[in-house]
Amino acid sequence: MSGLFDGERMFDGPAVVLVEDGRIAEVASGTQAPDGWPTRRHDGTLLPGLIDAHVHLCADSGPGALDRLADSSTDRLEATIEASLRTHLAAGVTTVRDLGDQQDAVLRWRNRPTPGLPTVVASGTPITSVGGHCWPLGGQVRGLTELREAIRRRADLGADVIKIMASGGVLTPGTDTTRAQFTGEELREAVAEAHRLGLPITAHAHALEAVRLALEAGVDGIEHCTCLTSGGVHIDDELLIALAESKIAVCATLGSDPGVMVPPEILAVAARAGITEAALQEIASALRAGGVRMVAGSDGGIGPAKPHGLLPLTLEEYVRSGWPVEAALTAATSVAADVCGLAGRKGRIKPGHDADFLVVRGDPTRDISALLEPVVTYLGGDSVWQQQGEDLDSVVAGHEQ
Repeated sequence: MSGLFDGERMFDGPAVVLVEDGRIAEVASGTQAPDGWPTRRHDGTLLPGLIDAHVHLCADSGPGALDRLADSSTDRLEATIEASLRTHLAAGVTTVRDLGDQQDAVLRWRNRPTPGLPTVVASGTPITSVGGHCWPLGGQVRGLTELREAIRRRADLGADVIKIMASGGVLTPGTDTTRAQFTGEELREAVAEAHRLGLPITAHAHALEAVRLALEAGVDGIEHCTCLTSGGVHIDDELLIALAESKIAVCATLGSDPGVMVPPEILAVAARAGITEAALQEIASALRAGGVRMVAGSDGGIGPAKPHGLLPLTLEEYVRSGWPVEAALTAATSVAADVCGLAGRKGRIKPGHDADFLVVRGDPTRDISALLEPVVTYLGGDSVWQQQGEDLDSVVAGHEQ
């Protein structure tokens, strides 16, 4: 390798990574592996496999993707989940956090071992109010008793995190992106129940009101954090300080496929809600500059402009919003691993961590668009995707068993 980004910083010059039993055994500078370690050589930069902390694997990125899930069979949902994961691999993503499926389909799918696909951290079906955002997915609750029962049910199914819809959303007609969907008491009860069961909880929150309530309730994460009011986007220094001091992980889901023409009716709904590209960039910039803990997520799968495998474009938009390039890269590697409960396993090129890698041409710490040219993706030291024409027998070294 001509360079290595270890998940926290960039190291120039050639490097050798030794892999044994799917984990990183050693990282060294130079070009020579020890005797007995067959090698694969690449020009470019080696990074930890990327982590997309906000995806919807059941959704196929087509028009009305979330709305159509209620009519999908189990076989179709499972096929979509696996197709979505393969698309992520082609973008260099080796771990995803699924934050909303149809009737806990992703949690059930994980019961069947499927090698050669990214690691999946999952919430199951998001919990929402009656008629609230994403209600057709099957997560409606009314009152504290149903709220607690819903959290316990997801814990029993093996959820890694609880997702609650604290505000309305653009893609669910009849909900209000500028208003909260749960009371402060309900959010506090949800946090208490999730934490009692040993699970983190993250809140979908576009509305400023919902962001404040989620923060006060003690959630572990906030998705979007758009801070919408009836008068547009608003975030003040007091809220920024509180978010930064809380160590809440905020996932600003920027990025879209520039080749997709978003239907005018969707643009109109988003514009009425105050959700514009400029507004999203403004908030993402203010949050990072204010010291808020930021994690990278694309919202992949929800529609044509938000396909799976979008994460490199999401990171590119973070940089256009004013983020330092290394801040964007850490948000999708080391920070994302910590937020997803995978510290010590993912997101870093360090001994003992899983040998999940991405090789790209060029140096992404100087030009983030280098991520748009992946060469090969490795899972556990095995190549699982490669650019057409790339010679893998041509520096990753794996111990011959």
